[in-house]
Amino acid sequence: MPPIPSPWSLKHTFFAAAVAAATLLLAGCAGPSTGSQSGASGGEARGSDADARPVVLTTFTVLADIAENVAGGHLRVESITKVGAEIHGYEPTPGDIRRASEADLILDNGMGLEAWFEQFVSGLDVPHAVVSDGIEPIDIREDAYSGMPNPHAWMSPLNVQVYVDNMAEAFTRIDPAHAEAYAANAQAYKTELQDVQDELVQSLEALPRQQRALVTCEGAFSYLARDARLTEKYIWAVNAEQQATPRQIASAIEFVRENDVPAVFCESTVSDAPMRQVVEATDATLGDVLYVDSLSEADGPVPTYLDLIRHDADAIVAALSGGQQ
Repeated sequence: MPPIPSPWSLKHTFFAAAVAAATLLLAGCAGPSTGSQSGASGGEARGSDADARPVVLTTFTVLADIAENVAGGHLRVESITKVGAEIHGYEPTPGDIRRASEADLILDNGMGLEAWFEQFVSGLDVPHAVVSDGIEPIDIREDAYSGMPNPHAWMSPLNVQVYVDNMAEAFTRIDPAHAEAYAANAQAYKTELQDVQDELVQSLEALPRQQRALVTCEGAFSYLARDARLTEKYIWAVNAEQQATPRQIASAIEFVRENDVPAVFCESTVSDAPMRQVVEATDATLGDVLYVDSLSEADGPVPTYLDLIRHDADAIVAALSGGQQ
């Protein structure tokens, strides 16, 4: 990777100064955290008699759910971002920084996903682990991000098995007394992940060849498309743009027309307006919303990571097959 700033991090040029100022205020802060709502798990402020477990803070809700499966109740897992939040351009608050300073471990995805993360943790004496370490990235092929790693590695259950191993190792470092439990939980969850992976590939491989194209708003499905041998096309590479450009929309329209793609998709955390332009200009329909960067509330369609992958696979198969699978 050449030593140039990531395009999706340029908007945070002045964030380091804000983080430094907020960090200086921590010594004078009192009372419970007022940061973002936790994702997969909430709880009392750290140090409360009600919950003395070590605190693990993740950058978004998908990681929080995966981490909870590995932690098995021995750790208190929280997410910095709320359910439904868009992770790429998130702007941390002073409350988030306070929560991070009180955590025992911070987990981030890495691969350039959290543009704000390096500045967020600078100056904090808190260990952190990059859960995507060890995964071979798929590079982005288009736009200003060409050659940079696609950060959405969790969209492959095979990759998430690597996440799980990294989490178990990090949890053992901060809580060695439960090392055997973390190893056992990790192995059990990896078995579930493999089952979902097998379901995913089987369901998507059943699509006829002419229907094996996945067109989405964001290029978040490269790992899923690789696993299921789908041809991928997206309007924009990473959720950093405020809106799609006419050239990007025109490129998607051309692809859909040339390949007779029956359905296209958009993600839950972005506007589907650009993709609706593709639909209006072609014979394609708009499939059910796909989930990538965030889980739903507990009573929603994707309250867990495994639900997210199953939902997306089912939605893709149903739309591309016209509901005939």
